[in-house]
Amino acid sequence: MDDFDLVVIGSGPAGDKGASQAAYFGHTVAVVERRKDVGGSAIAVSGVPVKALRDTAVYLTGWSRRDVYGVGISLAPDLIMNRLRKRITDVVTTMQNAVAANFERHGVELLHGLARLGPVTSTADGDLHTVIVTDDDGTSRTLRARRVLLATGSRPHHPSDVPFDDPDVLDSEGILGIEALPEHLMVVGGGAVGAEYASIFADLGSQVTLVSRGTRLLPMLDHEISDALAESMRDSGARILLGHDVDTITRDEHGLLVRVGAETFRPDALLHAGGREGNVDGLGLEELGVEADDRGRVRVDDHFETTVPGIFAAGDVTGPPGLASVAMEGARVAMCRAFAIPFKDHLDPIIPTGIYTLPEVSMVGMTEDEARTAGEDVETGRALFAGNARALISGGTEGLVKLVFRASDKVLLGAHILGEEATELIHVAQAVLHRGGVIDEFIDTTFNFPTRADAYKYAAYDGLQRLQARDRDA
Repeated sequence: MDDFDLVVIGSGPAGDKGASQAAYFGHTVAVVERRKDVGGSAIAVSGVPVKALRDTAVYLTGWSRRDVYGVGISLAPDLIMNRLRKRITDVVTTMQNAVAANFERHGVELLHGLARLGPVTSTADGDLHTVIVTDDDGTSRTLRARRVLLATGSRPHHPSDVPFDDPDVLDSEGILGIEALPEHLMVVGGGAVGAEYASIFADLGSQVTLVSRGTRLLPMLDHEISDALAESMRDSGARILLGHDVDTITRDEHGLLVRVGAETFRPDALLHAGGREGNVDGLGLEELGVEADDRGRVRVDDHFETTVPGIFAAGDVTGPPGLASVAMEGARVAMCRAFAIPFKDHLDPIIPTGIYTLPEVSMVGMTEDEARTAGEDVETGRALFAGNARALISGGTEGLVKLVFRASDKVLLGAHILGEEATELIHVAQAVLHRGGVIDEFIDTTFNFPTRADAYKYAAYDGLQRLQARDRDA
């Protein structure tokens, strides 16, 4: 039986940063990881790999630059997947080594095995939680800790009517293991994962059909950005069927048979991207009274403490938004609360979202529709990358910057970007939102030229011109 100040279950983004936060401030920490490598699914099979897949696809195909320079790389389907898997493996290994080195640097003890929460014992110094760790050969080790952090992450949701036992029916983790580029890939789901993979494989040369029951692709996005992304994907050859359900997925002697309404499809592979569910199986949550919903999402308060005092949870296991950035920050807040560390007492209320489609999408703050629904007197400003010097030079002219602001005082309410480097550019608007700034800040700022960031200035000018037009018409 070993005593620690903190036991963390899971070594993904939340587990890594939560453990390091506590250890940095002098607390003894143990991390339990069920995989043979650290970093969790965010590094091994989801977040990092899909971003590596995207950027490798851009390099191998030339993507937007093919039209500018008239050259591109053409590889056989099996060679493409071979190159992609090798690059993903290299990136994943580097990231996993970085997490392991971080634990070692902070004196965190790492254990591999399955963890289960045990009984809570009361002592004169407060409650002690137990975590039983069972390794591959069945040997158990019991840890005791003042605090526990659940950072077990999530896995793809598997609806009962989808035949995942078919080798050609894949989830967002299994698709990384395919041997050859599918001639026809069907993607079920219009969320971030579905849109990312659909756009990547369309660029690689697959015939892609995306089916979503929603009426818009990526419905959390500003409607204008969502529509522009869908149009861009169609230009790359993807077929997008919105407002449709997949009725049946079966197999006959010719392969997969997928029925969508009156149409029948025969894809070489089907990616089902129907959301995720928390990894809580076998943790013993119910016995202790740690509440979770039917998707395995653990209920927490504003400081990420569960319904059992002293047990905290952060990251995907707590549900949306499912962003690694939020998982890291949530774990830091949780540990500051757990150990009264005067460092970080709340989660950033202005969180950017990044989606690594081709081209990228990123947003921060309110969409135009959200702002209008909230009763704001809204005006907008836009700048197309087609008129941006740096975008013209690089050849990546798809997309735009859209600013949403209050008409009465020009205070920025939200920013939305479709285009290359969108996930980097969005932080400029995030900083303005944090200050409660106005769109004049973009006009008053001197941006490097030529840069994509310069589009902010012209989006703000466009917004001011719209305000002037409103005044003339009033």
